[in-house]
Amino acid sequence: MTPFPYPPFLERTPRARSIVVLTGAGISVPSGLRPYRGPGGLWTSNPDLANQLVAGFDPATLWRVTCAWRKEVALAEPNDAHRALAAFEARVLSDGGSFTLLTQNVDGLHVRAGNQNVVELHGAVRRSRCSSTGCTSEGFVDDRREGPVPTCVACGAPVRPDIVLFEERLGALEEWTAKKALREVELFVAIGTSGTVSPASSFVRSAEYSGAHTVLVNLELPDPSESHFAEMHAGDAAVLVPKLFACRDRKD
Repeated sequence: MTPFPYPPFLERTPRARSIVVLTGAGISVPSGLRPYRGPGGLWTSNPDLANQLVAGFDPATLWRVTCAWRKEVALAEPNDAHRALAAFEARVLSDGGSFTLLTQNVDGLHVRAGNQNVVELHGAVRRSRCSSTGCTSEGFVDDRREGPVPTCVACGAPVRPDIVLFEERLGALEEWTAKKALREVELFVAIGTSGTVSPASSFVRSAEYSGAHTVLVNLELPDPSESHFAEMHAGDAAVLVPKLFACRDRKD
């Protein structure tokens, strides 16, 4: 077997103290979750699903379709890529650096794997919150996977999954945190995302502008002439990520 030709990041970018990782659906495919697009994808197998995850859609239908989604997510476990990122973050923080994980996924697997500084840009499907913008109740973990749409105990409005629907804006805190991290980043790695659609496309440009080394890990890679990534690796995230983010024992 040909050895992987690239040393782990900790060996070849030892001076990078501010690291940002962006993940997309591809990192969770080895955990048994479907991507959004492509063969077997959520939108591909059920074209109506995307139309039902739109702001202002009927609360009962929204609850029904996301409960079915919760069933899939509940069966998934973090894979080697998730665990490698959690171990890498712990190492970087122990060495006095900063690590921010921006994820477009709503499966919560990064948190379950042990990552601490996770920005869930699109929310988490296993959380719920009140649908009323005027309600002060907070989001909560919610593994209900069937039954009629529940109502908020504080105001009586329908409860909804705590995810960002189409035509909704990202959360203000999540957007601010992402922009702040990208202003200071020295190593930016996108995993399991094409890197060509928003927000990945704008994130890599921001990282490039900040002078960061930019890396893409994905099953399929864009044309190099159309990419802002300085380094690209094609392959399974569960195989490549542990190699790129390996944490060798320190001699201290």
